[in-house]
Amino acid sequence: MDIQAIIILALVCASGAISPGPSLAVVMRNTIKGGRAQGVMTGIGHGLGLTIYAFIAVMGLSSILTGNKTLFTSIQIAGAFWLIWIGYNMIRSSSKEFPEHHVESGVKGFAEGFMISFLNPKILVFFVAVFSQFIHGELTRIDIAIIVLVAGFIDTFWYVLVAMLIAGTKLIDQLKEKSAWIDRMTGIFLLGIAFFIIIKLIF
Repeated sequence: MDIQAIIILALVCASGAISPGPSLAVVMRNTIKGGRAQGVMTGIGHGLGLTIYAFIAVMGLSSILTGNKTLFTSIQIAGAFWLIWIGYNMIRSSSKEFPEHHVESGVKGFAEGFMISFLNPKILVFFVAVFSQFIHGELTRIDIAIIVLVAGFIDTFWYVLVAMLIAGTKLIDQLKEKSAWIDRMTGIFLLGIAFFIIIKLIF
Protein backbone atom coordinates (compact mmCIF):
# COMPACT_ATOMS: atom_id res chain seq x y z
CA MET A 1 0.00 0.00 0.00
CA ASP A 2 1.21 3.50 -0.77
CA ILE A 3 1.14 6.41 1.66
CA GLN A 4 -1.89 8.02 0.02
CA ALA A 5 -3.96 4.84 0.43
CA ILE A 6 -2.91 4.54 4.08
CA ILE A 7 -3.90 8.15 4.79
CA ILE A 8 -7.31 7.71 3.13
CA LEU A 9 -7.86 4.46 5.05
CA ALA A 10 -6.94 6.19 8.32
CA LEU A 11 -9.38 9.05 7.64
CA VAL A 12 -12.23 6.65 6.84
CA CYS A 13 -11.54 4.62 10.00
CA ALA A 14 -11.36 7.84 12.02
CA SER A 15 -14.76 8.97 10.74
CA GLY A 16 -16.22 5.67 11.90
CA ALA A 17 -14.50 5.83 15.29
CA ILE A 18 -15.58 9.36 16.23
CA SER A 19 -19.25 8.84 15.40
CA PRO A 20 -21.32 8.95 18.64
CA GLY A 21 -22.70 5.66 19.90
CA PRO A 22 -22.73 3.23 22.82
CA SER A 23 -18.93 2.81 22.73
CA LEU A 24 -18.30 6.53 23.26
CA ALA A 25 -20.97 6.65 25.97
CA VAL A 26 -19.38 3.80 27.92
CA VAL A 27 -15.84 5.21 27.59
CA MET A 28 -17.02 8.57 28.94
CA ARG A 29 -19.05 6.98 31.72
CA ASN A 30 -16.19 4.72 32.84
CA THR A 31 -13.78 7.65 32.85
CA ILE A 32 -16.13 9.66 35.03
CA LYS A 33 -16.82 6.80 37.42
CA GLY A 34 -13.51 4.97 37.53
CA GLY A 35 -11.04 7.65 36.57
CA ARG A 36 -8.44 7.83 33.83
CA ALA A 37 -7.27 4.22 34.18
CA GLN A 38 -10.71 2.73 33.69
CA GLY A 39 -11.48 5.04 30.76
CA VAL A 40 -8.18 4.28 29.02
CA MET A 41 -8.57 0.52 29.52
CA THR A 42 -12.11 0.72 28.12
CA GLY A 43 -10.67 2.32 24.99
CA ILE A 44 -7.93 -0.31 24.72
CA GLY A 45 -10.45 -3.13 25.14
CA HIS A 46 -12.67 -1.64 22.46
CA GLY A 47 -9.70 -1.29 20.14
CA LEU A 48 -8.77 -4.96 20.59
CA GLY A 49 -12.29 -6.15 19.76
CA LEU A 50 -12.35 -3.96 16.67
CA THR A 51 -8.89 -5.15 15.59
CA ILE A 52 -10.11 -8.76 15.63
CA TYR A 53 -12.92 -7.83 13.22
CA ALA A 54 -10.46 -5.90 11.05
CA PHE A 55 -8.26 -8.99 10.81
CA ILE A 56 -11.24 -11.21 9.94
CA ALA A 57 -12.31 -8.79 7.22
CA VAL A 58 -8.91 -8.33 5.60
CA MET A 59 -8.22 -12.08 5.60
CA GLY A 60 -11.39 -12.68 3.62
CA LEU A 61 -12.98 -14.66 6.43
CA SER A 62 -15.97 -12.34 6.71
CA SER A 63 -18.13 -14.67 4.62
CA ILE A 64 -17.94 -17.24 7.41
CA LEU A 65 -19.75 -14.83 9.69
CA THR A 66 -21.82 -12.67 7.36
CA GLY A 67 -22.83 -15.68 5.27
CA ASN A 68 -24.11 -17.55 8.32
CA LYS A 69 -27.27 -15.65 9.20
CA THR A 70 -27.89 -17.65 12.37
CA LEU A 71 -24.41 -16.96 13.74
CA PHE A 72 -24.51 -13.30 12.73
CA THR A 73 -27.93 -12.81 14.35
CA SER A 74 -26.84 -14.68 17.47
CA ILE A 75 -23.90 -12.32 17.95
CA GLN A 76 -26.20 -9.32 17.45
CA ILE A 77 -28.64 -10.68 20.05
CA ALA A 78 -25.79 -11.36 22.48
CA GLY A 79 -24.59 -7.79 21.93
CA ALA A 80 -28.07 -6.40 22.58
CA PHE A 81 -28.36 -8.31 25.85
CA TRP A 82 -24.89 -7.17 26.85
CA LEU A 83 -26.01 -3.56 26.35
CA ILE A 84 -29.14 -4.29 28.40
CA TRP A 85 -26.98 -5.71 31.20
CA ILE A 86 -24.64 -2.70 31.23
CA GLY A 87 -27.52 -0.22 30.94
CA TYR A 88 -29.45 -1.88 33.76
CA ASN A 89 -26.42 -1.85 36.05
CA MET A 90 -25.74 1.81 35.27
CA ILE A 91 -29.29 2.80 36.20
CA ARG A 92 -29.25 0.59 39.32
CA SER A 93 -25.91 1.94 40.52
CA SER A 94 -26.69 5.59 39.76
CA SER A 95 -27.56 6.25 43.40
CA LYS A 96 -24.43 4.59 44.79
CA GLU A 97 -21.12 6.19 45.63
CA PHE A 98 -18.14 4.87 43.72
CA PRO A 99 -14.58 5.18 45.02
CA GLU A 100 -12.33 7.29 42.85
CA HIS A 101 -9.79 4.47 42.60
CA HIS A 102 -10.30 0.74 42.83
CA VAL A 103 -8.14 -2.20 41.84
CA GLU A 104 -10.56 -3.74 39.38
CA SER A 105 -11.35 -0.56 37.49
CA GLY A 106 -8.93 -1.25 34.64
CA VAL A 107 -10.03 -4.86 34.24
CA LYS A 108 -13.70 -3.90 34.31
CA GLY A 109 -13.16 -1.12 31.79
CA PHE A 110 -11.19 -3.35 29.45
CA ALA A 111 -13.85 -6.08 29.57
CA GLU A 112 -16.71 -3.68 28.89
CA GLY A 113 -14.87 -2.00 26.02
CA PHE A 114 -13.94 -5.31 24.43
CA MET A 115 -17.41 -6.83 24.72
CA ILE A 116 -19.21 -3.79 23.30
CA SER A 117 -16.92 -3.91 20.28
CA PHE A 118 -16.72 -7.68 19.82
CA LEU A 119 -20.46 -8.23 20.20
CA ASN A 120 -21.18 -5.76 17.42
CA PRO A 121 -20.76 -7.72 14.15
CA LYS A 122 -21.83 -4.66 12.17
CA ILE A 123 -18.25 -3.49 12.65
CA LEU A 124 -17.26 -6.36 10.37
CA VAL A 125 -19.77 -5.23 7.75
CA PHE A 126 -18.27 -1.73 7.93
CA PHE A 127 -14.76 -3.07 7.45
CA VAL A 128 -15.74 -5.31 4.54
CA ALA A 129 -17.19 -2.25 2.79
CA VAL A 130 -14.18 -0.06 3.61
CA PHE A 131 -11.42 -2.57 2.92
CA SER A 132 -12.91 -3.56 -0.43
CA GLN A 133 -11.90 -0.12 -1.67
CA PHE A 134 -8.26 -0.72 -0.76
CA ILE A 135 -7.75 -4.40 -1.46
CA HIS A 136 -6.73 -5.13 -5.05
CA GLY A 137 -5.12 -8.42 -6.04
CA GLU A 138 -2.78 -10.28 -3.73
CA LEU A 139 -2.03 -8.74 -0.37
CA THR A 140 1.40 -9.12 1.17
CA ARG A 141 1.75 -9.82 4.89
CA ILE A 142 2.94 -6.26 5.31
CA ASP A 143 -0.20 -4.92 3.58
CA ILE A 144 -2.41 -7.03 5.87
CA ALA A 145 -0.54 -5.86 8.95
CA ILE A 146 -0.79 -2.20 7.88
CA ILE A 147 -4.55 -2.36 7.23
CA VAL A 148 -5.33 -4.16 10.51
CA LEU A 149 -3.00 -2.02 12.62
CA VAL A 150 -4.22 1.26 11.13
CA ALA A 151 -7.84 0.33 11.88
CA GLY A 152 -7.04 -0.86 15.39
CA PHE A 153 -4.74 2.04 16.22
CA ILE A 154 -7.17 4.73 15.05
CA ASP A 155 -10.02 3.27 17.13
CA THR A 156 -7.89 2.75 20.24
CA PHE A 157 -6.24 6.16 19.94
CA TRP A 158 -9.59 7.96 19.66
CA TYR A 159 -11.18 6.39 22.73
CA VAL A 160 -8.00 6.63 24.82
CA LEU A 161 -7.74 10.30 23.79
CA VAL A 162 -11.34 10.92 24.89
CA ALA A 163 -10.60 9.34 28.28
CA MET A 164 -7.36 11.30 28.71
CA LEU A 165 -8.94 14.62 27.73
CA ILE A 166 -11.91 14.19 30.06
CA ALA A 167 -9.76 13.02 32.99
CA GLY A 168 -7.12 15.68 32.44
CA THR A 169 -9.37 18.72 32.80
CA LYS A 170 -11.55 20.37 35.43
CA LEU A 171 -14.47 19.06 33.44
CA ILE A 172 -14.08 15.69 35.20
CA ASP A 173 -14.95 17.26 38.57
CA GLN A 174 -18.09 18.85 37.14
CA LEU A 175 -19.09 15.58 35.51
CA LYS A 176 -18.49 13.64 38.72
CA GLU A 177 -20.95 15.92 40.49
CA LYS A 178 -23.54 14.86 37.92
CA SER A 179 -22.39 11.23 37.75
CA ALA A 180 -25.71 9.83 38.98
CA TRP A 181 -27.61 11.68 36.25
CA ILE A 182 -25.02 10.68 33.64
CA ASP A 183 -25.33 7.05 34.75
CA ARG A 184 -29.10 7.12 34.37
CA MET A 185 -29.00 8.83 30.97
CA THR A 186 -26.24 6.55 29.65
CA GLY A 187 -28.09 3.49 30.96
CA ILE A 188 -31.33 4.58 29.30
CA PHE A 189 -29.44 5.31 26.07
CA LEU A 190 -27.87 1.83 26.02
CA LEU A 191 -31.20 0.17 26.83
CA GLY A 192 -32.82 2.10 23.98
CA ILE A 193 -30.18 0.94 21.50
CA ALA A 194 -30.47 -2.65 22.73
CA PHE A 195 -34.26 -2.74 22.38
CA PHE A 196 -34.01 -1.12 18.95
CA ILE A 197 -31.63 -3.89 17.84
CA ILE A 198 -33.96 -6.59 19.18
CA ILE A 199 -37.08 -5.06 17.60
CA LYS A 200 -35.26 -4.67 14.28
CA LEU A 201 -34.20 -8.33 14.39
CA ILE A 202 -37.73 -9.51 15.20
CA PHE A 203 -39.52 -7.44 12.59
